[in-house]
Amino acid sequence: RSQLFGARSSGERPRGAMGRTAHAVGLLPGLLARSDARLYHALGNFNLPLVRTPGVPYVVTVHDVIPLLMPDTVSRAYHWQFRLWLARSVQVAEQLVCVSECMREDLLRLHPEAADKVSVVYNGVDHVERHGEDDATREALRALALPERFVLYAGSLDVRKNVSLVLDGLERLAARGRAVPLVLVGQRWFGSGAVETRVERLRARGLDIRSLGYQPESVFYALMRRATLFAFPSRYEGFGLPPLEAMRLGTPAIVSTTGATPEVCGDAAWAVRPDDAQGLAEALDTLLHSEARRQELALRGQRHAGRFTWARCAEGTLAAYERALRSSHAL
Repeated sequence: RSQLFGARSSGERPRGAMGRTAHAVGLLPGLLARSDARLYHALGNFNLPLVRTPGVPYVVTVHDVIPLLMPDTVSRAYHWQFRLWLARSVQVAEQLVCVSECMREDLLRLHPEAADKVSVVYNGVDHVERHGEDDATREALRALALPERFVLYAGSLDVRKNVSLVLDGLERLAARGRAVPLVLVGQRWFGSGAVETRVERLRARGLDIRSLGYQPESVFYALMRRATLFAFPSRYEGFGLPPLEAMRLGTPAIVSTTGATPEVCGDAAWAVRPDDAQGLAEALDTLLHSEARRQELALRGQRHAGRFTWARCAEGTLAAYERALRSSHAL
């Protein structure tokens, strides 16, 4: 039996208006001590209590260490919160679960002392298959009046995601007279102002760029299905779920050669260096004008993404729980 602690409004012990940090540091240790929990799993990089709870081993999933590898992509305050809290989490956790081998290697470069309690458990992607299209979704799509062919980017608009490279590539295609519409789906984030300013300048020059902001999951996945290509040349990902989602839905994906995306997407996505605007432009141009290449990449992507299931993730997570329980009993 599982219980959910610390969500804003759901679960057995919601935190309400209290911030996530204050809840984890101030209230969670007491709640765990008074509960019948045999184990506590923090899902968000470092959100463990700062002290151990007797009889309750800790497990934490580390999705990325971006604030430490790329401090320019977060605020100074968040960088230091992340650094200090992660270091403490490494000390108090019985098991640390990383979502890719790349993530495990990056974590151990920072904290080699954790080598004997780190495991890799990949995320699943089969959740996308649960999202069909109802009348409300189709009506929302009609209201967007999207073009028949378009390149999709989905994710936050922060510096790390490298949306600027997508804009570079499309600008080069437009200069050749081969312009293609771009649809951006995602919320504003730290450092997104420069991207938004550039989008407005490119629109003023006649490029068709549509910023849709945050969209509900049903519309989000419907857009992925309809996109001609999915472009996601992120500078770093601890896993890289959006391109894998697109691949599972049958949309060819272009990713970068850095971070975990080469590991997660393999040879089933077209990869370019995160600083190679010409390479991205060539990838876009080739795939946009070759239906056969798109279909081949789409089929390869679907087969590859099919390996990433939440059932396998659950099996790996359960194994981490068992190791954590054995480790705590040995103390």
